[in-house]
Amino acid sequence: MNQRLDILPLTKSAFAPFGDVIEADPATLRYINNGTTERFHALAAAEAAGEGARVIINLFRGQPRAFPYEVGMMERHPFGSQSFSPISGRPYLVVVSEDEGRPGRPRVFLARGDQGVNYRRNVWHHPLMSLGAASDFLVVDREGPGNNLEEYFFETPFIISEPIL
Repeated sequence: MNQRLDILPLTKSAFAPFGDVIEADPATLRYINNGTTERFHALAAAEAAGEGARVIINLFRGQPRAFPYEVGMMERHPFGSQSFSPISGRPYLVVVSEDEGRPGRPRVFLARGDQGVNYRRNVWHHPLMSLGAASDFLVVDREGPGNNLEEYFFETPFIISEPIL
């Protein structure tokens, strides 16, 4: 005779012996990207070896951008990669630049709601750009010693017209 398994609510405390529940936690909220993105910081930590560094998993809630949009800055992370995986199923924009001692001319890509990106270490990219509605992203990046953020501000911003979805 089979033993029946009860289905229990998934809570942080009930699941703690096995790992972390990843969900928006107001206690971890930080506003980033000039207030256009709510970052639910360090919701889980991947197991990783290394001198004082670790990989963390975050939930970013990107607010939709208004168009036309000015790309006035780019950023990069010298000590680690950064991945974005949409979990709201909405399209978003990915803006990247080649390194010319500073960011080169940005390139813009329309990502489907089922496509994620992983920016390699030191790749110039624009902060999260949600389209149409607030969108959640599972973000994996590095936390640890050293300043892992470099920003560059263009003298003259670039313009992105309204995307055709």
